[in-house]
Amino acid sequence: MTTIVPTSEEDPFLAVVRFTSQLAWADAGPEAAEPEITRLCREAEESIVAGKWLELASLMVASAELVSPKISEKDLECTYTIICSLVKNANSAEDVLEMVKAISSKVVQQPSDKASLRLKILFNLYNLVDHPYARFQVYMKALTLAVEGKVAEYVVPSFEKIDSFLKEWSVDTKDQRQLFLAIANVLRENKSLVKESLKFLTKYLATFSNEDALDEAKEEAVRAVIEFVKASSIFQCDLLDLPAVAQLEKDAKYAPVYQLLKIFLTQRLNAYMEFQAANAECLQTYGLVDEECVTKMRLLSLVDLASDESGKIPYTSIKDTLQVKEEEVELWIVKAITAKLIDCKMDQMNQVVIISLCMHAYSLFDSMFHIFQPMFEREFGQSNGNHLSGFATWRDNIGNVISTIESNKVTEEGSQASSASAATIQGLGVR
Repeated sequence: MTTIVPTSEEDPFLAVVRFTSQLAWADAGPEAAEPEITRLCREAEESIVAGKWLELASLMVASAELVSPKISEKDLECTYTIICSLVKNANSAEDVLEMVKAISSKVVQQPSDKASLRLKILFNLYNLVDHPYARFQVYMKALTLAVEGKVAEYVVPSFEKIDSFLKEWSVDTKDQRQLFLAIANVLRENKSLVKESLKFLTKYLATFSNEDALDEAKEEAVRAVIEFVKASSIFQCDLLDLPAVAQLEKDAKYAPVYQLLKIFLTQRLNAYMEFQAANAECLQTYGLVDEECVTKMRLLSLVDLASDESGKIPYTSIKDTLQVKEEEVELWIVKAITAKLIDCKMDQMNQVVIISLCMHAYSLFDSMFHIFQPMFEREFGQSNGNHLSGFATWRDNIGNVISTIESNKVTEEGSQASSASAATIQGLGVR
């Protein structure tokens, strides 16, 4: 197989054009091929002399994509390395942006062909450009390729750095929406990342205010509600008061979806049972399984009972609220403890549950830790870790649920899954 070997005798850009055009016309025969190869090389040479780098980039990526299925990964990477280096020759920031769009758009056109390598090419292009918005455009293309090429595991680790990326890119609200939704779509491909998917979907919905055209977010609002209800390990969300979600309440088609969300966040099992009796078809439409919904509502109802100021719940109250048999009461208490929704002791003699903490308190302690952590660091310094670690230990013993640790676990799993790749974005390692 022919391999590109740029020499001092020929410009590397021209060498790529000659290499790709020869392969593209290889089956046409010398009489048909030679004039076309000569024409393409002449056009490339004229663009180089005139400094028309955008035209040259468009010519080169078009030729490269024609022969992509015919060449090895090594040759394709070499080809695109030279093509991407064109951005360094751009005459203006506008030219950089246009060249990046031209190159990245072509790279993602064939996602099923060498997808992981194409992702690496995009990451390399990202590192070559200094233009913040051009970087944003490349990253968005990488997210598209991650989904369509089924290589999402390579980009998931980067999501923990999104806040710092956003500061660098300085994109407007519209672009932030596209970003958050694209990330949510990437994460949706992995069922184990449903919590992260819902997190970014919520970020997307939170960008809409009452002054915006909320219809644009209606379908995603419904999707967020259904994802929350379906998720067996997610018991809290910030969806209810978001304008993009609240609009569903007055929508003839989606009002039941909003009602369902309200039940899961503010009411108990009896309310759900009434809803299910009147809206069984609605649940079926969205793929919701009644048994799973009942299980989740029982746990949420138990948390609601645990929030009572007395701190004690009679077994009979649990039995009636959860609509279970007397002998099943302790089983559901154990389930709630296992799900880290409550911390309690069971007084079997007096048939009561003594609540130490419930889900809302867990969240409060976690929030307090993150609020006071910087204060401890300023007071005692980074080198004196005893005070801070002692506070952390206290918080861990009480709360036993730290959402950030769970998030880090997700990131670490994603990093391990992507160990086969060798691409790097500035500030992001995708190994």
